[in-house]
Parts: sequence; structure tokens; C-alpha cells
Amino acid sequence: MSALRVYVEGVGLWSPQLADFAALKSLLGGATPVPPPARPAAARLPPNERRRAPESVLLAVEVAGQAVAMSGRDAATLACVFASSHGDQPITDYMCATLAQAPAELSPIRFHNSVHNAAVGYWTIATDCHTPSTAVAAQRASFGAGLLEAASQAVAEQRAVLLVCSDTAGSGPLGEVTHCRQPFGCALVLAPERSGATLARLDLELTPAHPDSALDEPLAGWRDDNPSASGLPLLALLTRTEGRCQLAAAATLGLQIDMDHV
Repeated sequence: MSALRVYVEGVGLWSPQLADFAALKSLLGGATPVPPPARPAAARLPPNERRRAPESVLLAVEVAGQAVAMSGRDAATLACVFASSHGDQPITDYMCATLAQAPAELSPIRFHNSVHNAAVGYWTIATDCHTPSTAVAAQRASFGAGLLEAASQAVAEQRAVLLVCSDTAGSGPLGEVTHCRQPFGCALVLAPERSGATLARLDLELTPAHPDSALDEPLAGWRDDNPSASGLPLLALLTRTEGRCQLAAAATLGLQIDMDHV
């Protein structure tokens, strides 16, 4: 595959330690950022939906909203790719336990929120978005796979694309398998051409599988605790003027990313 060139126009980020991309830049600059509130604000959702939505949806909508706001684009016009390694783990754990013990008591609302594309459904309804949407899962390579999908769509369709990747902490027996210990979400608005909102240029090239780029603490620990934080090498790179990182895009494929601020 020839290299894909896309332009970053917006970045979103939320974790228990970082409220947004500015907080990451502050951390990497040597400061101690103020931690965010206990739950993502997800201001794009109407109040009633925000009260009912599970954490997985709040997290995805929060970072999506940050990235779109930074880009200055209309969310309703953006195609979107939502990636997640495990979807909503607490709901999956609840459903498995309920089906094993009292299947007639399964909550229809929780079942509705268990599907892998629940977050993108909430987002597109809240923003009145009728453009194409995609849900991606590739275990710990979900961010890289989602980035490859979003960049491919941006180049092939010559349109801006919103990429969101998020996972919540695991619980119960599922948490013991996934080892996902804290929530993390990030988002990028990618465009096929340079614009007045461009933050950086990315050149992506597929390579044989290899380890993700190394990270210093605390970023390395956060990546270990959440598969969606596998995007941290690229997010950290975006705080600099130029550089290169590598990410997994599948079990046997990697992405080499060359970044330059333009």
C-alpha cells in the first residue's frame, strides 16, 4: 500500500488524569495538569440522554466533541469511525451475570447500550449527523486499525473524517481477562487537504507487525491499563514539531506514522 497523507484538524482526549489535549501538552511540558471531573461531561448530548447514557458513551462523546470543536467543523457533516477494543465492559459483565443467574431480569436499556456501535449511535443522533459511520474493533490494535480506516476514508472519499477510540475499565471476570483498569478516550478530526485549521500532517505507511513506539511514564502505564491508550505515541507526537511513531494496526500489520507541523 502506498502512503496515506492526511491532515489533523482537531484532537480530543480524556482520562482520569487528563481533561483534554491541552492537559497532555502541559504534562509533557513538565507541568502537573488539574485532573478532570470524575465523569466526562459529554456536553454534546442532551441533558436527558446524558443522564441515561453509560460511561462508555459519555467518554466517546466527550472526546469526539473536543476534537470537532478544535477543528471548527460542523459535526453533522463529518463521516465518523468509532473504535473500541472491548465496547462497554461493565454492561457486558452485567449481561453475562444476569443471563447466568436470572435471564428474565435482563434490562432492555442495558442490552440496548451493549452493542459495539452504541456510542456512534448516540453521537450521530445528538449531532444530527447523516454521513457514513463505522464501528471498528481490533483488540489492542483498535486505535491503529481505526486510524487506518479513517485515513483511508478521508483520502478515498476526499472528505473530513472523525476518528474516536475509547474503552472503559473492565469489571468482574471480564476485567480479569482484558486487564483494562481505567477509562481512556481520544479522537482526531482528519482531512484530506491542508486547511486553515490544520495542526499537523500525517504520512501513514503499512509495515510488518512490530511493537508500538516506546513511551515514558506515566504514559506507558496508562497504555498498559487501557487498549485505547495505544494511541498515546501519536498523541504525544502531536505535541511536538515533527517526528515518527509506530502503532499496531492488526496482529500482523503495523503503521509507521511520520508527523510534521505545517
